[in-house]
Amino acid sequence: MKLIKKLQHEYALSEKGAKDMIKAFISCTLSNIALMMPVGLLYYLVGDLMYKNIGTKNVSFYVIGVVVCLLFIASTAYFQYNKTFFATYVESGVRRIALAEKLRKLSLSFFGKKDLSDLTSTIMADCSTIETASSHWIPELIGSIISTFIVALSLFFFDFRMAIAALWVLPVSFIIVLLSSKVQNALGKKQMNVKMACADGIQECIESVRDLKSNNAEAAYMEKLNIKIKNVEKRAIITELGTAAFVVLAQMVLKLGIATVALAGGIFLMDGSLDLLTFLMFLLLISRLYDPMQMSLQNLAAIISSNIQCERMNEILGHDMQIGTEKLTNKGHDIVFDHVVFAYDNKETVLKDVSFTAKQGEVTALIGPSGGGKTTVSRLASRFWDVSKGKITVGGMDVSKIDPEKLMSLYSIVFQDVTLFNNSVIENIRVGRKDATDEEVINAGKLAHCDEFIEKMPKGWNTMIGENGSELSGGERQRLSIARAFLKDAPIILLDEATASLDVENETMIQESLSRLIKNRTVLIIAHRMRTVAGVHKIVVLKDGIVAEEGRPDILIKEGEIYKHMNKIQLEAASWQF
Repeated sequence: MKLIKKLQHEYALSEKGAKDMIKAFISCTLSNIALMMPVGLLYYLVGDLMYKNIGTKNVSFYVIGVVVCLLFIASTAYFQYNKTFFATYVESGVRRIALAEKLRKLSLSFFGKKDLSDLTSTIMADCSTIETASSHWIPELIGSIISTFIVALSLFFFDFRMAIAALWVLPVSFIIVLLSSKVQNALGKKQMNVKMACADGIQECIESVRDLKSNNAEAAYMEKLNIKIKNVEKRAIITELGTAAFVVLAQMVLKLGIATVALAGGIFLMDGSLDLLTFLMFLLLISRLYDPMQMSLQNLAAIISSNIQCERMNEILGHDMQIGTEKLTNKGHDIVFDHVVFAYDNKETVLKDVSFTAKQGEVTALIGPSGGGKTTVSRLASRFWDVSKGKITVGGMDVSKIDPEKLMSLYSIVFQDVTLFNNSVIENIRVGRKDATDEEVINAGKLAHCDEFIEKMPKGWNTMIGENGSELSGGERQRLSIARAFLKDAPIILLDEATASLDVENETMIQESLSRLIKNRTVLIIAHRMRTVAGVHKIVVLKDGIVAEEGRPDILIKEGEIYKHMNKIQLEAASWQF
């Protein structure tokens, strides 16, 4: 079990994957031993030829021996192929799914430290490297070591002097490659850094191509991107040279074994302490022994270099998950912030001491200057992050003790940045509730006034909208997101600038729809437009990470300072003319 656990940790394997790797070790060992069998058969044949012992019985023995060798080699090769390649491809799929599942259960704080290109590289490129390691490098290396050890023991029974002459180079060669681990790790990290910089640059270029074109900045950006690509090429050459220096030196030392066998054998032949047949057997054997060991030295170097990829995957697999009970114990759906303190990644504190209550059946609006913590409050309420201090409850239930996915069953969320999929309109809305009927989806779309533009599309509700809704306008995309919230029909609704991309007419219609939806629900709105929050039940003004003002809009417009000032500025801006 210890070996299985170690393999799981070292190479980011599942338990079954670790067991399959052990089977791969055995299969490679048997395959290598099978390839040694013809050498033994040849040894006896040369002996019979030298001493003229060839007869009918001997011929039958060698014919049967050849057939047995071929069958054994074929069967072990088939066993090796199944236990290395087929098993590895299955495990590679399991590993990618495991990484994706783990990412699904991590706090958003983890994603704040990682770029999308970095995570994509881990799931695709790093997994591909470990796939190659599991199917080629690791089993073949371990198989070679075990089979060589078995053969080495047998050599000592023939002549320990010749065995030493043949085998002394093996530990020396392996030690040389092992000594390269620090150098390879250092070179590997530098290579990974430039790869990630290049991947980030390519992704950024694709995502911002519209802005680059509109500002005539394509040539300047591509020039910088070209430098990053050249850095990847340069770093790859340096890494390969660094690895090759150790591997080639080790292989040169390995070749010295042939010279020491020939020299020692010649000396022992001259003084009569070694017979010719044993000498020939050692010469035959080392040629078969050293060739796979040369490949093993390359495999060892490749395994060492793959440590970076394993560390990157283990960083995800070993990261703490957000966990909790799946039993909801809330009584009602009041959201209470009780002296909440929060900082992103232990950096500057965003929320210093926030306390307020968003009551069920009411609309609570969060307003205030940018950077005051409005979006952070909504993310904490839905447990996208966990608070640093204090407590958040829903109906008296501490959200930090509830499984995030179970908790999300209570929330319908409309983000400021809408994410859509390259699918039909109806399927994009159905994301809100996967088991919803077409009729329910269409009704939700109508509540969000999506039917106005959908029915003008070529295929109506079945029209494909392109990657991230590229065929739609900003306002149309936002209305689809609002339709999802209507479809989910959850008791708590979080709206983060939900109407920011809508014109005044559509915003008014959506607000009318929302007014029908919020009955007996808890609604938390983040808004910058003061007209959006004019009719809410309560306003919470956040500034510098604290609740600066709190109360009904009609009271704050008279007695407040920040809300009154913001409202005045927006009224002045609305009346401003060129």
